[in-house]
Amino acid sequence: MVTKRDTQSPAPHVADSHDMIRVHGARVNNLKDVSIEIPKRRLTVFTGVSGSGKSSLVFNTIAAESQRLINETYSAFLQGFMPTLARPEVDVLDGLTTVITVDQQRMGVDPRSTVGTATDANAMLRILFSRLGKPYIGPPSAYSFNTASVRASGGITVDRGEAKTKTVKATFNRTGGMCTRCEGRGAVSDIDLTQLYDDSKSLAEGAFTIPGWKSDSQWTVQVYAQSGFVDPDKPIREYTKKELRDFLYGEPVKVKVNGVNLTYEGLIPKIQKSFLSKDKEALQPHIRAFVERAVTFTTCPECDGTRLSEGARSSKIKRISIADACAMEIRDLAKWIRGLDEPSVAPLLTALQQTLDSFVEIGLGYLSLDRPSGTLSGGEAQRVKMIRHLGSSLTDVTYIFDEPTIGLHPHDIQRMNDLLLRLRDKGNTVLVVEHKPETIAIADHVVDLGPGAGTGGGTVCFEGTVEGLRTGGTVTGRHFDDRATLKESVRKPTGTLEIRGASTHNLQGVDVDIPLGVLAVVTGVAGSGKSSLVHGSIPAGEGVVSVDQGAIRGSRRSNPATYTGLLEPIRKAFAKANGVKPALFSANSEGACPTCNGAGVIYTDLGMMAGVATPCEDCEGKRFDASVLEYHFGGRDISEVLAMSVTEAEEFFGAGEARTPAAHAILRRLADVGLGYLSLGQPLTTLSGGERQRLKLATHMGEKGGVYVLDEPTAGLHLADVEQLLGLLDRLVDSGKSVIVVEHHQAVMAHADWIIDLGPGAGHDGGKIVFEGAPADLVAARSTLTGEHLAAYVGG
Repeated sequence: MVTKRDTQSPAPHVADSHDMIRVHGARVNNLKDVSIEIPKRRLTVFTGVSGSGKSSLVFNTIAAESQRLINETYSAFLQGFMPTLARPEVDVLDGLTTVITVDQQRMGVDPRSTVGTATDANAMLRILFSRLGKPYIGPPSAYSFNTASVRASGGITVDRGEAKTKTVKATFNRTGGMCTRCEGRGAVSDIDLTQLYDDSKSLAEGAFTIPGWKSDSQWTVQVYAQSGFVDPDKPIREYTKKELRDFLYGEPVKVKVNGVNLTYEGLIPKIQKSFLSKDKEALQPHIRAFVERAVTFTTCPECDGTRLSEGARSSKIKRISIADACAMEIRDLAKWIRGLDEPSVAPLLTALQQTLDSFVEIGLGYLSLDRPSGTLSGGEAQRVKMIRHLGSSLTDVTYIFDEPTIGLHPHDIQRMNDLLLRLRDKGNTVLVVEHKPETIAIADHVVDLGPGAGTGGGTVCFEGTVEGLRTGGTVTGRHFDDRATLKESVRKPTGTLEIRGASTHNLQGVDVDIPLGVLAVVTGVAGSGKSSLVHGSIPAGEGVVSVDQGAIRGSRRSNPATYTGLLEPIRKAFAKANGVKPALFSANSEGACPTCNGAGVIYTDLGMMAGVATPCEDCEGKRFDASVLEYHFGGRDISEVLAMSVTEAEEFFGAGEARTPAAHAILRRLADVGLGYLSLGQPLTTLSGGERQRLKLATHMGEKGGVYVLDEPTAGLHLADVEQLLGLLDRLVDSGKSVIVVEHHQAVMAHADWIIDLGPGAGHDGGKIVFEGAPADLVAARSTLTGEHLAAYVGG
C-alpha cells in the first residue's frame, strides 16, 4: 500500500536555534549597556571612530569571556598556572564559541626571536637537516642557534630503596648550533669606555657618566668604591693593570658595603646585563641614547651574522646549509623545498611546504626566516599570526581580527579580503574591527559604534547591511564614500635631502632626492623597501623627529599626563600656588594614598580564580592622600584636574588664574591629533591602538626638529579623522617643517606635494624607485600599482 509522503518540511532542530552571539548590557570601559545580536558563520565588521568602544566590545567582552569559559573547563590545578581572567561587566553573553584572536601586538622583540622560530618553520627545517644533512652533525638541536653545546661528567648519587646509596659515574653531552662568539645573536657589541667614565676623575669624584649612576647615593657605585679592588680616591687612568682588569672584567664576588652583603662584578659584564640584554626599544629615551652612544654593534665575524656554529653551517642538503635556507626569501625557499624528493621525510616536507606556501599566499613571501621578529610591522606581525589558522580543519570557530589591513597597500587589501571570506566560508564566525571602506564593503553584517569617542561613544549607532550603513546617517555612513581630491597646486620645495646608494635590506643602490619644506609621501606595496629607505637612510640626528609604529609601553599607573610630560608643569603649578613640594601631587610618589599606594583600587589575589579589584575606600579611587586634596589651584584639586578631558583642561590652563603656558602647549598638541576627548588620568592600558599612536605623535611634536618622519600615521584612524590628520600635516608644513610620510592611504597620497613610489614588487622584486613626482603626474601615468589604485580612488 502506497502512503502519501509528508511534503511539509520538518520542524527546525532545536540545536539550529543557536545561530546568534547575544550580548546584553555590556559595560566594559566606555560601553553604555550595549545589547546586540551578532550572526554566526558570517563576516561581521565593527566600525566607529577611534575610541568609540569597538575593541572594548569585541576583545574585552566577547573574546575575554570565551577565553575565561574555556579556562574554567580545566582542573583547578591547571588553572593555578594560567592567567586569571575576571568576568567582563556584562549581563548576558550567550551563544559564544571558541575564540581565536589575531591582534596587532608586535611579536616578541627578544633578539633571539625570528620569523622562523615564531612560526615553527625553523623547527621543521632543523629536523629536515638532522635527517638529510651531510655530513651528519647531530640531532635537531645541533642546528639551533638558541641551543649551546654542553658537556658534563661526574658522579651522581642514586638511592636504591632501603639499600645503600650508590655513586655512579655519568656523562652528559648535548650538541647545539649556537655560535660561541656571539652566543646566537648574530652581532657582537663593542663598548666605548670613554662613554662609561671620565678617566681623569676618581670614583669618589663622580667618574661614572652612566645615566643614573650618582657617586654619592647609588648602591651600584658604592659597590665599586668600597669593594677593596680599587682605590676610590685614585683617578681611573692611574690604575695598575690588575686594578683596571678587576674594575672592568672582575668575576662576580660577594662584598660587604655599609654592612650589607652585595655582589661585585666588573663594569663591562655589569653594563651588558643591565643595558645590552634588554630590548633597546623598551628602554627609556635617555638610557637608549646612552646605549646608542656607548655601544656599537657589528656583524659577528665568526658566523657572519648567521648565529650558527661552524658545524651547523657545514652540514648541507644539495649544497644549501640551514643558514642559506633561512636567508632565502620564503617564496624561493618554498620552491627549493618543493624540489626535494625524499620519501623518508615526506610528511615533514608536506607540512613545511604548507607553512611556506601560506606565507606566500598571505603576501609575506618577501620575508626570510632569519628576519628578527621584532622588526616586523604591526600588519606583518598580524599576518604572520594568521598563518597557523589558514590550513586549520577547525570549523565553527570565532576568529577576531584587529584591523587586518594595516600596513597593506590597496593592491594587497583584496587578497586579505579573500582570506577573511575563505575563513567564513569554512563555517566560521569572523569578527573584524576595521576602518578601511574596502573591507567594510565585503561584510555580511555591520555594527557601527559611537557616535563619538571616549565618554562620547560606547553606544550602537547602526546594525545592519553595508547598504544600510551608507544611508544610515552615522559618522561612518556619512564618510563612507569620502574621496580626497588631488591638490590644484603643490608647494615648492625649499631644499632637498640627498640619499645616495641606499642598500639597507632589499634596496638596490637607491639614489633619491627627498624634497624639504613640503609634504612628501613614500608609497609602495608591503615589503617594497619604504621603511628601509626612510628609517635606514635618513640620519636620525639633529633636526629629524621620527615617529614609528613601535608600541607605547606603560603600566596601569601610566596615563596621558605622565606619558606626555604634562604632569610635570601641573605639579609645579600646584606646588608653587600652595608653597609645598611638587612630589605631593604625584600618585606614584609622596602624594599617593597610603592604603592603595596610589593605584586607586585594592587588588585581591584569589589564587586560581580571577583577582578582584575594588575601589579604595579611603581615597574613593582618587589615588591621592586626603591631605593632598586640600590643596587647590584655580579652584580645583589635583584629582579633579586629572579627571578632566584634554579639551576641558586646555580651556582651564589656557586663561584665568590657572593659566599655565607649558601645560597648555602640550594639551593643544593632544587636541591637534584628535585626542580632545581623553581624560588626563585615563590608564594607558585602556587606550586603543590608534589612540596610542596619536599620543606618541603629539609627544614628538614637542621636539625641536625641522624634518618629521611619520610611519603610517593613519593606522587606526576612522575615515572622519583622516581629514583632521591631513589638516595637522598641512599645519606642520606651513609652520616651516618638512614632513616625510610612509603611507598606504590614498587620501594622504592625493594630498601630498610629492610622491616617491617604490617597487615594482616586494622583497628582491622591489627596492627600486618606480616613480617620483607630483600625485597628478602619477595618476596621469598610471605606470605603477600605486598609480592605478590612486587613479581609481580620485576618479570616484
